[in-house]
Amino acid sequence: MNTLDALKAALVAGTSPQDGKFAELLADDMVFAGPVPQPIGKREFLALQIAMVKAMPDWNFNATDFKQDGDKVTCMFQITGTQTGELNLPMPGMPKIPPTGKRVSLPKEGMTFTFRDSKVTRIESQGLKNSGVAGVLAQLGVSMPQM
Repeated sequence: MNTLDALKAALVAGTSPQDGKFAELLADDMVFAGPVPQPIGKREFLALQIAMVKAMPDWNFNATDFKQDGDKVTCMFQITGTQTGELNLPMPGMPKIPPTGKRVSLPKEGMTFTFRDSKVTRIESQGLKNSGVAGVLAQLGVSMPQM
């Protein structure tokens, strides 16, 4: 599978990560950086993604503008979803957030995915203001816990 096809498969699997297919497309030493206070590993990233999709079953990356360069693929994301389920983020001090029915639409931002052997080894976003977990929580009307 080429790098671009591997990314597209990972994006599809990322909207239903509970079935384990998403985890199979991520390298064990995978790192997620950008919209989080500090980079996190595969286990933490999967827990975060599973929590988001459970709370927002219509979670969508809305990825566009794919550009492949060797082992890297860049694209634009605009994450959307509607919080119809409880949001239970795996973060210290973060209370469970009951369903709000609110629709989340984060700003478009650039993403870079790095691959090794058709598996994602690094995901990095621009880390724009009002993006990532903080952006989701702000749109739901919830403050980030103090770290």
